[in-house]
Amino acid sequence: MNHSEHDEASQGGMTRRQFGALAVSAAAVTAAASAFPGVAGAQAGPGVTFPMPELGYPLEALEPVISAKTLSFHYGKHTKAYYDNTNKALEGKPTAGLTLEKVFMDAAKDPAAVGLFNNAAQAWNHTFYFNGMKKGGGGEPTGKLAEKIKAAFGGYDGFVKEFMTAATTQFGSGWAWLVADGDALKVVKTPNAMNPLVNNQKPLLTVDVWEHAYYLDYQNLRGDYVKAFLDKLVNWDFVAKNLG
Repeated sequence: MNHSEHDEASQGGMTRRQFGALAVSAAAVTAAASAFPGVAGAQAGPGVTFPMPELGYPLEALEPVISAKTLSFHYGKHTKAYYDNTNKALEGKPTAGLTLEKVFMDAAKDPAAVGLFNNAAQAWNHTFYFNGMKKGGGGEPTGKLAEKIKAAFGGYDGFVKEFMTAATTQFGSGWAWLVADGDALKVVKTPNAMNPLVNNQKPLLTVDVWEHAYYLDYQNLRGDYVKAFLDKLVNWDFVAKNLG
């Protein structure tokens, strides 16, 4: 991990100038954000803001694709920092009943809330990413999801090609996503903390391509990491549930 990425993990990755472009689109997708089923454990309650959700599997569960050492840093350090920073930014504000996605969607409308957006969105993005993996996952989906992928990409191989391209061509830190855009499925990529909800797209699956997600295990071979993610880790049940 380089020093600039470490700095972004604590203070976010979106600038005030970039936020000006978000305000218009963010206002249009509040309904989409509230309709999204959300991330497990991501609702605030009285006396506590957003506790970091349990990982859901042992640290070694994703080996050899993702090592326990990588997961311990990624979940226990980076993700925890995003939750901690979000909670700190929300101190003294009414949060009971709020969802994490509402926090970052509201922050996206306010150029002064760049830090809150970056940390809340990254907390959400990371939890969504971890939920999208499981031991013994990967391979081709079935049912309605497989039909939608075939309609959108010509088949599973077409999806893999587009997803791999998005993930490996995202310059610097960011994410590759499978999203629902209206009735169609699309592959998109986003920089830093950006989430497709801001662009009125419903996230179904994501892979983290920040260096901290893969560098201990794959060094600069990001493509190998993404291919292994698709072949061996994707939790298609989670993706199908998000599709509805």
